[in-house]
Formats: sequence, structure tokens, C-alpha cells
Amino acid sequence: MAVMPQTGSSHCMHFDTIQCKVRLNGIHSIANTVEASKTKEISFGICPSSWNSFKATKSLNLNAVEVQYKRGYQVIVAASPPTDDAVIATEPLTKEDLVDYLVSGCKPKENWRIGTEHEKFGFEFGTLQPMKYEQIAELLNGISERFDWEKIMEGDKIIGLKQGKQSISLEPGGQFELSGAPLETLHQTCAEVNSHLYQVKAVAEEMGIGFLGIGFQPKWERKDIPIMPKGRYDIMRNYMPKVGSLGLDMMFRTCTVQVNLDFHSEADMIRKFRAGLALQPIATALFANSPFTEEKPNGFLSMRSQIWTDTDNHRTGMLPFVFDDSFGFEQYVDYALDVPMYFVYRKKKYIDCTGMSFRDFMSGKLPCLPDEYPTLNDWENHLTTIFPEVRLKRYLEMRGADGGPWRRLCALPAFWVGILYDDISLQNVLDMTADWTREERQMLRNKVPKFGLKTPFRDGLLKHVAQEVVKLAKDGLERRGYKETGFLNEMNEVVRTGVTPAEKLLELYHGKWGQSVDPVFEELLY
Repeated sequence: MAVMPQTGSSHCMHFDTIQCKVRLNGIHSIANTVEASKTKEISFGICPSSWNSFKATKSLNLNAVEVQYKRGYQVIVAASPPTDDAVIATEPLTKEDLVDYLVSGCKPKENWRIGTEHEKFGFEFGTLQPMKYEQIAELLNGISERFDWEKIMEGDKIIGLKQGKQSISLEPGGQFELSGAPLETLHQTCAEVNSHLYQVKAVAEEMGIGFLGIGFQPKWERKDIPIMPKGRYDIMRNYMPKVGSLGLDMMFRTCTVQVNLDFHSEADMIRKFRAGLALQPIATALFANSPFTEEKPNGFLSMRSQIWTDTDNHRTGMLPFVFDDSFGFEQYVDYALDVPMYFVYRKKKYIDCTGMSFRDFMSGKLPCLPDEYPTLNDWENHLTTIFPEVRLKRYLEMRGADGGPWRRLCALPAFWVGILYDDISLQNVLDMTADWTREERQMLRNKVPKFGLKTPFRDGLLKHVAQEVVKLAKDGLERRGYKETGFLNEMNEVVRTGVTPAEKLLELYHGKWGQSVDPVFEELLY
């Protein structure tokens, strides 16, 4: 099979079939096609199948087939995160192994897919109180039995469901999350959302439970929010107050919607990463939907976005190094290695490694696991504990939008697909933002949570930039040829008027709602 390097500085290589190749020097890898569940800590995104890669013995058994691996052997691997450590590492990982892991996400354009994730607040119809874990367990069991989902357990507690490449998981405060399958068109992603909401409502309404599409819990204090029985969240809950003042609010009182998208090469990843970061404040403004805290206006249009500014600055933000000429997979690995760890997962238990160094782990010097080396599963898990505005795994995650009603769950992927999956629109965005300075990008990140599309920018308002960007997204969708532009309708009035969803909620609050937030539970009910 001929191997030809891609033009430019990309790590990705093309085969005859233009599949992306991984060189795992010193690692013995197996491609595991078992579909793994996506919990909060393992994000499925848009990957087609699952993959476990480990340093192990020279012979590994896969599906009763003995496969011999030699040092430096080159293999093609599928791309989807595993969830557990199946083989103990016997040799240290190298930095090259970590880079190659990210490289393995490259795929040809015909294999690009769209992965959507959204979170929502469950509440009791009568009291508007948050769902308790016992109610969540009943709901998960009911969906499993009625609609044939497989249960995900942590100990004797049900914590999620999976069905094919979809999964349902729980956020720390019981926020209910769908992580969608990798799909080809926006019609499919929106149909998936509608099917999910139908199934959830069919069971939940019988229990007197509804679901709210908003970015921040509008009514209840943090102490009123139930804590989910997941070991990872115990570790995070103890660590968050040490590194920021709002991390617990992020965990227990926020909801988001995000889209996960593919790239075909390192150069393509860089272009999309830069466009995604530059435009993320615009997405935050367009989808701003969290103006209330504890029954009153909080002074922000996106409180959810504001919370991330004081959660943990080691693992959040606008990543200015992405715009450096030297940026690529290796530079992201360097960044991720310097993000303090949360945990290591062993024997179905989370081991607290908060604040410790993955670099020490690679040297066998991790205090919480002395003389042990990480597997690629550990690296995978570590990457999920990093929370910038755009996150790189084996795909790119656009993370800047508040949760909202179902039409916006379809609109967000339409916005990003129209820009990032069309070469012309992507290049136009890169040209438009090329001279934006680091200070301007950070200014937008800082001010948009409060001012939305009315944020001043250069000689006008961010609204004027957003109008142009939404037009580019529409043009990109038209060129895709799937008749997907209708999914942008939800944003047309927003960019025309400059009035965000949050500002409409505030108008209702000060008007016909009589300064009560309770009607929002009906206004934004799924």
C-alpha cells in the first residue's frame, strides 16, 4: 500500500483510501470495535468506533485472533475513546505516542460526521424542584426498558444509557445529557434530538417530570441541587474550590449544547481550531440563554459562559497559542501535559490525583500511583478534563453555547457545520479574523457574557460581525447540498435585531411574568 505524505506540515498521512494512519512507536495497539458508552468524562463526539491502545505484551488477543505487534509497527486505528484500562502499561509512553493519538483523528472529508451533545435540567412539575437521583434512576430504567437502551452502571447505581452510538449520561447535578451518534447531515442530527426528547418525555411525564432548556439553573441555590453518585464528580467537587470561585456552579448549575466536528489533516485542524476560537464569542452571544440566578436577573446574558472565567484558569480559556505559527498537534500535547490532573481510573474506581502532573505519570513518578505508567486510556481521560472554548481530541469540540430549546439544539450544529465544513466559508472566516489581535479576542470573550451582540467591536457592534458570519454559515450549508439552511432560521431574527434569547427572557421577566422566574419553566419546556 503506497503511503504519501500530505502537503504542508501535517502529521496526517494519506493511504490509497486516504485513511489517516497512526504511527505508534513503541506501543502495541489494538482496534477495538466495541461501542463504548459516553459519560461526562468520555465524550463520544463524532467518532465511528472505539479504540483501545496500550503498551502491553508482544502478543495480544483480539476476538480470538492472535495478533503480533512489533515495535514501530504501523497500524490503522478507529477513533472513539475507551472507558477503562484493560491492559497494564509495561513501558513508558512517549510524547510522540500522545501526538499520534491526536493524529489518529484525521479522516477524509467523505468520512466527516456531525456529533451533537446537549444537556437539560429535569424538574418536578408541581414544585419546580430539581430531579432527585432516585427519580433520575427511575427515569433511566424506564427509558431502558421501554426503548431498549443498555444500562451503564457505576457500582450498583445506574448512571447512564447507551444505544448504538448514542448515549445518555448525567452531569454532576443531574443534568440529563444526550451524546449523539456520528451523523452525516443536520436533518439526521435534528431527527435524533427529536427522537430522544420524545422518548425522555414519554417516561418523564408519567412521573411528573419536565425538562428545561436553559444555560443556568434559574431558581435554585447550589445546596438544593442533588449530587450524582459518580466517583469522578466527588474528586472534582473537592478540587474546584481550590482553583476558582465558580467551579461548583459550573458542575451543578450549568447546561450547554455543543457540536463535535472532524478534520482531515493537521493543517485542516489548525484552520478550524483558529476559526472556532475566534468565533466562539459570537456563538456564545447568539445562544446566550442564562440571565437568571436564584430567581433574579444576574446581570449577565450568559451566566454559564461567565462562570467558566473563574472555574480553573489552568484548563479553560481562549488558548492564544493556537494562533502561533508553531501550533499543531504537538503544541496542543505540550499544553495538555501542563494541565494538572484530576484522576486516574483503575479497576472501575477513580483515584484522586488532583493537581498532579501527567509528565510525572509518564515517568512513573505519579504520587497517587507510584511506579505505574499511563496507558493511552489515561491520556484520553486526561484530555476530557480540559475545558477551553474549543477542545481538541480526535475531533474538535465547539463549547461556547448555552443550553436552549430544541430548535436551538438543531441550530448550533448548523452554524458550525456551515462554516467549518465548507472550504469557502472557512477561508472567508479566517480572512475576516486574521487581523484580530489576541487582546481583541480576549476582550470579546470577557464582554460577550454581559453584553451579547451589543458588545462594541472596532467601529461597530458584534452584531454586525455576527450577521456576516451567519450569512457565511448559510452559504456553506447551501454548498453542502443537503437543504439544511432552514436550521439557521432560529438565528435569523437574533442577528437581525441583535436581541439575544436571554434579553427576550428578561423582557418577559420584567413584563408579563411580573418579576417571577417560574414561568421560564413553561416557556423553555421541552
